[in-house]
Parts: sequence; structure tokens; C-alpha cells
Amino acid sequence: MTILVTRPSPAGEQLVSRLRALGRVAYHAPLIDFAPGADLAKLPQALAQLNEGDLVFALSQHAVSYANSVINRAGLHWPAHLSYYAIGRTTALAMHRISSLPVEYPREREISENLLLMPALQRLTGKQVLIMRGNGGRELLGDSLAERGAAVSYYECYRRSQVHYDGSEQSAHWQRAGIDTLVVTSGEMLQQLYTLVPDYYRSSWLLRCRLIVVSERLATLAQELGWNSIRVADNADNDALIRALQ
Repeated sequence: MTILVTRPSPAGEQLVSRLRALGRVAYHAPLIDFAPGADLAKLPQALAQLNEGDLVFALSQHAVSYANSVINRAGLHWPAHLSYYAIGRTTALAMHRISSLPVEYPREREISENLLLMPALQRLTGKQVLIMRGNGGRELLGDSLAERGAAVSYYECYRRSQVHYDGSEQSAHWQRAGIDTLVVTSGEMLQQLYTLVPDYYRSSWLLRCRLIVVSERLATLAQELGWNSIRVADNADNDALIRALQ
């Protein structure tokens, strides 16, 4: 098994390092890079305007990292009177580390659908919700919380941008390297990888690779694009991806 990890840095590099330590052949080719988001400067004031028991959602470790940098620069602390939620365990731990506050997250699959099942999120009339995320992304979480009575605000803490590769050259390189297993952690990156690889390499190599993804939604998208060998990891963190690669 020769593995290509498309997860962005630093998590992608960390995964490759751990796989190599386990004796696996693994390469890193991040498909997405990050930069500060358009709403980052407004975040400290937005947090200060929230009331006791209002809710803050962190949708990724990158959102936490960028948000914390602007909070620190402003000489502020994360307000203790708010309720904090994260999309998954790794993001929750990142949020807890920088705030020392409790952060709730779904214990099963790390997806919005499971987060929305939490009992405390069923009735939110009169509550304000601040969602820290990247540019774009699904609206399911915010739309559902709004339907339950919350006033929802999105804050773009970071911006994703594509890392550009020469499709033909890179595909030939990956095929020569013997890559037969792909790790892809978002629908955006899956579609980007599919589009990057030219038709010839797509049929002769890409769609024949084993694909490791992090949700059933991604697996369905992969099937629609033409993959047959797909495995869904238990969660989106590197521990779960390593288990899926056994």
C-alpha cells in the first residue's frame, strides 16, 4: 500500500509522519492552503456582545487557531459565560486547550447532523449563535439552529484556497510512485482532485485507487464520481484515519 494524503498542513504532514513511523509508504500533497478570513478582525467585538448562555461553534481546528490569534492580539480571553461547541473531538480539544473552558461535541461521527442531535441544541429561542468557520461550506448547521429559534451569525475566520499543481505532470508522478490509496477529508478536496487529474489518468489510475474518506456523505460523492473501493473512517482525526488504513 502506497498512500497519498491530501489533507492540508499541519494535520496532513503529521499523518504522513505517523504513517512512515509505522513503516508505511506515504506522501503528502495538500490540495488546500489557508489564510486569515474576512471576518477575523470583527470577532473580538462579536464575542463581547454575546450574552450569558449564548452559543459559539467551532467548525475546524483552523477556525480555532485563527480566532485565537486575533483574541490574543486584542489582549482578551474567551468569555466563560458562553456555551462552546465543536464539530468533533479534535476541534473540541483545540478549543479547550486555548480557552480552558468546557467544549461539547458529538461522540459519534464528527458531522453536523450528529452535532444537531445534542439535547441542549433542540430549543434555542432567544439565543444568539456565533459560528466560526472558513469561507463557504455547508449551511446545514446554521440553518437548523435558526429553525430552532436562534439568531445565527457566521464569522469567516480563515479562507481556503486551492494549491495549484500541473495535473498531467503530477498524475504521472503519483502513478509512477505506485500510489494506490488516497486519503481525502472534504468534498471540496475530492472534487478538486477529480478535476485536477486528466481523463487518461483518471480512468487508468485515480478511480482505481482505494479511497479513505471521513463521512458517508463523502463516500456517496465518491461513488457518484466513479470510485468503487471506498472506506469511511470512524472520525475525521488522524487516529481514525490510521485505523481506516489498517
